[in-house]
Amino acid sequence: MRLSIERKTTKIYPDLKRVVARFFFNGEARAKSIIQQVSAMSDEEVDLTVMPILREFSRRHRNITRIFERHAGRLRHLYPGLQIDFDSLSLKRKLLTGSYFTNEYSIESAAFFNPCIVEDIDQSGLEEGQKRVIMSFRAVGEGHVSSIAFRSGVIDKNNEITLTAPGNYVDEAEVIRNSMYNKDTFFQSAVSISLPDSVRNEIANNLSDEFDYLSLKKVIREMQQRFQMDHLLKKGLERVLWLADSYYELNFSLDTDLSDRVIFPYSDAERKGIEDARFVKFTGEDGSVTYYATYTAYDGFTIQPKLLQTKDFYNFKIMPLYGEGAQNKNLALFPRKINGRYVMISRIDGINGYIMYSDKINIWENPQLLQTPKYPWEFVQVGNCGSPIETPEGWLIMTHGVGPMRTYCIGASLLDLNDPSVEIGRLKEPLLMPNKDEREGYVPNVLYSCGALIHNDELIIPYGLSDYASGFATVNLQKLLNQIKEDGI
Repeated sequence: MRLSIERKTTKIYPDLKRVVARFFFNGEARAKSIIQQVSAMSDEEVDLTVMPILREFSRRHRNITRIFERHAGRLRHLYPGLQIDFDSLSLKRKLLTGSYFTNEYSIESAAFFNPCIVEDIDQSGLEEGQKRVIMSFRAVGEGHVSSIAFRSGVIDKNNEITLTAPGNYVDEAEVIRNSMYNKDTFFQSAVSISLPDSVRNEIANNLSDEFDYLSLKKVIREMQQRFQMDHLLKKGLERVLWLADSYYELNFSLDTDLSDRVIFPYSDAERKGIEDARFVKFTGEDGSVTYYATYTAYDGFTIQPKLLQTKDFYNFKIMPLYGEGAQNKNLALFPRKINGRYVMISRIDGINGYIMYSDKINIWENPQLLQTPKYPWEFVQVGNCGSPIETPEGWLIMTHGVGPMRTYCIGASLLDLNDPSVEIGRLKEPLLMPNKDEREGYVPNVLYSCGALIHNDELIIPYGLSDYASGFATVNLQKLLNQIKEDGI
């Protein structure tokens, strides 16, 4: 018999009005033509054209003039070839030019799903029984490109969830590329790229122990000239640059609301989307708190697992994960070290669950088989639905199983606290399966979560509804743990 679970009335749907003004570039030839035409306009024509644009879009964006000016500045390198002095242009002419290279992107026009919930580090000013939380979502917009979006909220003493209404604006972060790379660490990651050892060694031998992106690019371009007839090798060399581009930092302005901060695909490795971030509040051995998230970067051809790190949700560091165990999707980090080592669960073969241990948070080798499909509702594949949650009786893992008609259900397992490679028990039946109100969406019959939370003796599960919207469910924690142990393995 399945456990009794309460579905909450709170639902979160895509909001078409959530737009960001992004840089729009449609080729150098067209860009030069636009620059020339705007430069040929009279001051009066510029004024008559740009002012209505500013009036209209200043209501939709926090500082549209700053955005237009920044986008115009990104074209500065084209002006000398057109014999135009960029610096001598008036501000309004720069703003008008920038407007032609800006487009609005609706970040969640298609879907807002696969949520994750973590405890906010700030729990001040709350009543007894309340908890402040941060939620992340997979927001899907035009072209089915995924980003990470956020909401804040409070869970009350009855475990009802109230999310703060999103702000009026969406902001892009300042992107900072890592200027220096460590040779040993970088080329451990590069092993995953299909290059002959001799070629990989030649690249490394032409670089210092610490090198920057331009030095790497110079070596790669020289080698591509020599191997220009070998198209597969040239593509592999390009992917070495792609890997270097995967390290970067994001800084959001301090005057932004949490909901204003959206993490878009910024590197080539993730240009087709950032999928299913699994956030975890990680407590270090010294008691310090860092939030990590594992997510899947997709460039249209290749999946790359990546790690995001933040302490305040304003400043983020992003890096690739690598090693034999950093393959495919579904990586989720435990919230603390176990026996002095980081621990991660994954699904490297697309079917089974694995567990890994590491001394370094971004290097994952020697995955060990943890779970295989066992019950009819998970015969296609099993995987996690977020980072493990520590309880006195073991590590609680929300799982997903895929069964007939590609139906995704949510289950649960319990692992040993001191040796999480040991599974204590697993639910024989799904905890959550799509009902008639949840099965319609972009991808029918899919319930999926990226992270749950314990509060007031209940497990609170945010979950995606058929890859379209999000909802919440709760279940009594002790009853859940008892059922898992009763079902056993």
